[in-house]
Amino acid sequence: MGHLCDGRVVVITGAGRGIGRAHALEFARQGAKVVVNDIGAELDGSGGSTGPAGEVVETIRAAGGEAVANGADISTWEGGADLVKAAIDAFGDLHVVVNNAGVVRDRMFANATEDEWDLTMQVHLKGHFTTARHAAAYWRDKAKAGDKVDARIINTSSGAGLLGSIGQAAYSAAKGGILTLTLVQAAELGRYGITANAIAPAARTRMTEKVFADSMAAPDDPDAFDEMAPENVSPLVVWLGSSDSAAVTGRVFEVEGGKVSVADGYQHGSVVDKGARWEPIEVGEAVTRLLSEAPAPAPVYGAS
Repeated sequence: MGHLCDGRVVVITGAGRGIGRAHALEFARQGAKVVVNDIGAELDGSGGSTGPAGEVVETIRAAGGEAVANGADISTWEGGADLVKAAIDAFGDLHVVVNNAGVVRDRMFANATEDEWDLTMQVHLKGHFTTARHAAAYWRDKAKAGDKVDARIINTSSGAGLLGSIGQAAYSAAKGGILTLTLVQAAELGRYGITANAIAPAARTRMTEKVFADSMAAPDDPDAFDEMAPENVSPLVVWLGSSDSAAVTGRVFEVEGGKVSVADGYQHGSVVDKGARWEPIEVGEAVTRLLSEAPAPAPVYGAS
């Protein structure tokens, strides 16, 4: 019996630990050839090694799968290009980009520093751009040459990107940017056989297990379902990376434990049309009416 991703070549950024590692193992279990990208950095972006990526590759190979490690820094233009090239050099093609790598520099907004802001944007938002950009060019060229393309971009946002999170202004802004980037990718790249979707996962990782220690804790009963295990996120990502998901694009999925839902983003709301230019004094009444008709916004994470 075949597997869901037999023969597909997948690159996964930040795949040495946590959710990315779980993605790599599940893609391999489903027959994919995996490029495990990780620079081995600490949560704050310091340090670096290919050790964690190499360990994941060894695990995949021991189970009979195919994988290679890659230490490119995807927060740089060159790193994204190197990662795409590594997949093609190793396995002859590329079908799926899973953007997962990230860092955290949590700080209340009034205390945030420029360096913290820039690093967060560099790794999350630019990191989501670089690999996918080089992959998209590769796929576009194949499509223009007459080859059939069945490609996927899977981006990683967050509940913080959907709703915001106290103490995480930079992280929330970057993750929100990833959501709209996904929508543009889906709209522009569909003609070439490329889909783009995003996930907003909740799971136990190095980023969450300290900040949300109570909610992320594993159950005391070893036989109980571990809702926050990172492995719970990967089945959705693997399906999105398969040929079966070809009709799904431009969507954002929340996933936690055994729950999967489609996030409903901003929509055009009620309109008040004066039919002429407003006077500033008149606007308040119109806004009051519009807000009375609009649903209350979901609260920011961490807000009292």
